[in-house]
Amino acid sequence: MSELETFLDDTPGEVRGMVVRNGRFDALIIQRESDVAQQRLGARSIGRVVAVDPGQKGAFVDLGAPEPFGFLPLRSSDRMAVGEKVEVEVSAEPREHKGPTLRRIGAGEGESRLLRPAPTVAEMLARLAPGVEPRTGAAAIRASLEAEEEALAPGAQFAHLGVRLAVERTRALVAVDIDHAAVPGRDGRRDKGRANRDGLMQAARLIRLKGWGGLVAVDLVGTGHDGEAMLAAARAAFGTDPEIAYGPVNRFGVLMLSLPWRTTPVEERLLGPDGRLTLETRAIEAVRRLRQALAGDTAAPWLTLRCPATIAPRVEVLATRLGPRARVKADPGLSDGVEIEEG
Repeated sequence: MSELETFLDDTPGEVRGMVVRNGRFDALIIQRESDVAQQRLGARSIGRVVAVDPGQKGAFVDLGAPEPFGFLPLRSSDRMAVGEKVEVEVSAEPREHKGPTLRRIGAGEGESRLLRPAPTVAEMLARLAPGVEPRTGAAAIRASLEAEEEALAPGAQFAHLGVRLAVERTRALVAVDIDHAAVPGRDGRRDKGRANRDGLMQAARLIRLKGWGGLVAVDLVGTGHDGEAMLAAARAAFGTDPEIAYGPVNRFGVLMLSLPWRTTPVEERLLGPDGRLTLETRAIEAVRRLRQALAGDTAAPWLTLRCPATIAPRVEVLATRLGPRARVKADPGLSDGVEIEEG
């Protein structure tokens, strides 16, 4: 892979965009047809204030979409009344059963409604990688599946760097543990600075890939760190966004920082409360697999995807958009996964 690549996977029901930097996934963008348009990042709407909460220092805004309502943070000098119309833009998508966070553009008029849709996945890829033409087709499908696998994984080992990472999200914060990984011929414990710099770069990449924000606690390798050097390494890894707040390395060797929320976390998009893929995710995944098979076998008159009966109705609706060579069959013998066969 080149230094910078992008992929665009347009599967019925869902569009994904992937950014690859230096051979590793750096961003995974997901938009579904089932998304509420007014709640996507960057969408602009006219909303009506339905409640003002001084305790939370904000107002709840009806965007003309199903609840939960959007939340508009207010400064102490802001004055807002119930029933007031405002023009707002989504600055952070819904998460944890909360509505989107909004940014006030100005006064609004008329009924609550969408004024301008959010940028498309293709437009977001163009912003992240100007001038880079996205790859599509089978290559994009493979990239989509690989990016999803890495985004849902709890950590990774980077043997070539001598670093092992655990990256986990709790209700309070994102916990990152950087540790040494054995590398033949190298005594990594003598170079904690390099291990921490490499670990910070990979931790930042994984957090971006997962779509996480909020408070981050990084347990660095060793103690007695050069605080300024570690802060510089953190800024190089996580970026210079003015909304990122960096704290010093404490005496326990933990670096704290705060990242802005932007998108719905990948696991909340793909998984249910039980930690398993939702029916919608499984149906789209099945169609993606069928798409991949059709692209790889252009000689067969048709391909049949056998899938569990629980997702078959959803799959059938989506698969009709793949053309006449795509067929779907509910298989009572399958409880999970799919099988694809010719004929």
